[in-house]
Amino acid sequence: MISQPLRWRLLWLIAIFLGLMLCMWQASLIAREQALSNLQDDAENELRLSAANLNGYLLRYDYLPRMLATREGIQRYLASPDSQDPMPLNMLLDRFRFTAGVSDIYLLDRHADTIAASNWHRPNTFIGQNYAFRSYYTDAIQGGQGRFYGLGVQSLERGYYFSSPVWLDDTSPDAQPDGVLVIKVLLDDVEASWAEQDAELLVTDSDNIIFMASHPKLRMNALHPLSDDERDALRATRRYAMEPLAPSGIVLDTPYGPDSYLVSFSHGPLSGERYLSLTRPIPEFGWQMHILKPLTPVISAQWIAALMAGGLYGIVALGGGIGWQRLRLRREREAFAERERQTLARVRDELEVSVELRTRDLVASNQRLSGEIEERRRAEASLRQTQDELIQAAKLAVLGQLAAGINHELNQPLAAIRAYAENARRFIELARIEKADANLEQIVELTQRMADISAQLRQFSRKSSERHETISVQACIEYALRLFHSRLKDGSVQVQQHWPKETLWVKADLVRLEQVLVNLIGNALQAMKETLSPVLTLRVDVVREQVIISVADNGPGIAKPHLGQIFEPFFTTKAPGSGLGLGLSISSRIMDDLGGKLQATNQAAGGACFTVTLPYSSPPDSLATPLVKENNNHA
Repeated sequence: MISQPLRWRLLWLIAIFLGLMLCMWQASLIAREQALSNLQDDAENELRLSAANLNGYLLRYDYLPRMLATREGIQRYLASPDSQDPMPLNMLLDRFRFTAGVSDIYLLDRHADTIAASNWHRPNTFIGQNYAFRSYYTDAIQGGQGRFYGLGVQSLERGYYFSSPVWLDDTSPDAQPDGVLVIKVLLDDVEASWAEQDAELLVTDSDNIIFMASHPKLRMNALHPLSDDERDALRATRRYAMEPLAPSGIVLDTPYGPDSYLVSFSHGPLSGERYLSLTRPIPEFGWQMHILKPLTPVISAQWIAALMAGGLYGIVALGGGIGWQRLRLRREREAFAERERQTLARVRDELEVSVELRTRDLVASNQRLSGEIEERRRAEASLRQTQDELIQAAKLAVLGQLAAGINHELNQPLAAIRAYAENARRFIELARIEKADANLEQIVELTQRMADISAQLRQFSRKSSERHETISVQACIEYALRLFHSRLKDGSVQVQQHWPKETLWVKADLVRLEQVLVNLIGNALQAMKETLSPVLTLRVDVVREQVIISVADNGPGIAKPHLGQIFEPFFTTKAPGSGLGLGLSISSRIMDDLGGKLQATNQAAGGACFTVTLPYSSPPDSLATPLVKENNNHA
């Protein structure tokens, strides 16, 4: 027999549990509807943009066959193909194909035989093939503009075809086209852009065949199972060659708004997960575009909402239990408080005094701590300013060392400018304007040369922005070498450069990396001052995603006791007055800030070698376009 208090406790526990389940269920439903609504909005936006992109990608080639059909060379060859060499026309079509960025361009005669094609040099060339069964031929030979999509007979590649009639005489009322010009556009580039989206995109034709899809295994499948008659009719058109056109396995589970369903797949690459499906027509081509958004965010939102609601419910229930317990113990506390009131009053007074003393001590400690924090901030700011000034001072010190060479570089153009100016004045007095103009042109070129030299100094002397960017390693080294042009020439220094032909990129601050390289090259030239045949070796290697830049000389090298000290501030082996001993220390600190490192070793054959190591970086976004892939020398 259950006692009355125990029975009430069981009823309360059951009620609390049922309330928890109801609260979590309702929160889950609300979160599901909100997440589905957000997912549908995202899917509609992505579907609209993808459809517009596909539409624009294909329609930009609509004009091309009509334009090429009016070319005189094409019409002239079509008039008498047996008496002319087809190679010039084939090469012309190939050039048009490359310029327009299409897959193939080919010319059909009135019997639908291919007589010229841009792929004339390939094993699967269209030349000699008859395409009378293609609708783009029948539409164009009747005088209209043809469109067609399907698999190529020779290449078995999916493409969209545009065709236009070629007229030799379009003045007669009953004139008929004498040929058809066709271009083929591949669809792989559009599908490649879909792979970046967090969704699956499908394009189906009027027969519900998945002609395009972001997932390769869904292509050439039927959206829904085909009957035998439908399958035979499609094979008769040879639009999809002999593809099996297997069903995709899609199952429409629940409608969700107009042209929207919750779907799943019974088999195939997308099985095991549910999706929100939206459909948008593309009337220009008679297609429909579908987007499948995974319901993973919706399920996650449901779980999160349910757990949060359960946690909130638990907090409320716990608060209610604590309140009831407090209410039950209140009388006992009141009785106990009455007995201990006097004692607590005395303890409270003592505690207030103690708290006041401790509070005073804490306030004083906080004031001292605030002062120390402020002092440290000022010290760090001063240290940073001093470090920047030291880096700039070291850079200007290097500029001072380069000043003699730059002065020599500027004196030569100045002397030449003066001579050309005097000659120009003399030619003007003699009315020999052409000679005077030639002298003035030489003066302009010399002033440009002086401006380039000045620009190099100004670029090197500017302060760093401390903003990391993608930098070409080869260009940075060549810029540093240009600053030492006169010293290399006067010292008869042989420069050996070893690096890959392709451009290597790192993520760094351009000015600070240039300063490190200028310091290392300047130190190498200083070390080889007494060497009979000085050789400066510059090497760039890529090892395990790291770019290693080596600056080596054939000087006396670094003494072993000094190898562990050369990166310390104010350490130098130069004569007094020749340097502050800050160059390598600042360079090492710069490399630490850039996420790299600077090391020094002695070579077995003699001389020192300094290596700069930085993480390898991919090319900047402005270079990652198809044109750059064809000609990456612009990098």
